Amino acid sequence: MAQINPSMLSADFARLAEEAAAVEGADWLHIDVMDNHFVPNLTLGLPVVEALGRATRTPLDCHLMIEDPDRWAPQYVEAGAGSVTFHAEAAAAPVRLAREIRAKGARASLALKPATPIEPYEDLLPELDMVLVMTVEPGFGGQAFLDVMLPKIRRTRQLIDRHGLPLWLQVDGGVSASTIERCAEAGADVFVAGSAVYGADDPAAAVAALREQARRAASGPTAG
Repeated sequence: MAQINPSMLSADFARLAEEAAAVEGADWLHIDVMDNHFVPNLTLGLPVVEALGRATRTPLDCHLMIEDPDRWAPQYVEAGAGSVTFHAEAAAAPVRLAREIRAKGARASLALKPATPIEPYEDLLPELDMVLVMTVEPGFGGQAFLDVMLPKIRRTRQLIDRHGLPLWLQVDGGVSASTIERCAEAGADVFVAGSAVYGADDPAAAVAALREQARRAASGPTAG
């Protein structure tokens, strides 16, 4: 089933609680954590995650674009995140980290930058709950979708299915009404959407429309 995770990076930071309430029908709230080291930007951190967790009933999906996630990721579970994503390029001990995140009660996810292949991480898949294929370079919102990532999404889905694993496959970057169907057809089932949701007149309606688009695309041509 398609899941839509609105990206708080595109929300009004001065009104985060209201922005979260505006998309209560979403599956998760996607929170981009950037440290100005792993990526050239600085965004939300632990105190904001804790505050958002108190302000919304929608579960929090934290994407850590930071150095040393081995140290910091478990603290985001403690702060209230229901899913924590760390980058393959930044984690020193990804299996140990995934197990620690899961042991604390959250879903563990591995993110891959556009140039990072999935194949070297095939053996890690059983330790994970989700794989995130970045469809832009991480660090900034509002970037154009990279079509060249579609084959990588397909390969990732094939690996997940080959092992018979119940992993979710998330895409993040440039997801909109004009790109979500291609992602769904390639095998993604969790979609991070920023400006496509918060740039709409009715963010909740945008979430519902994107979810329906993805559902139809994943169902194939017989869905009409």
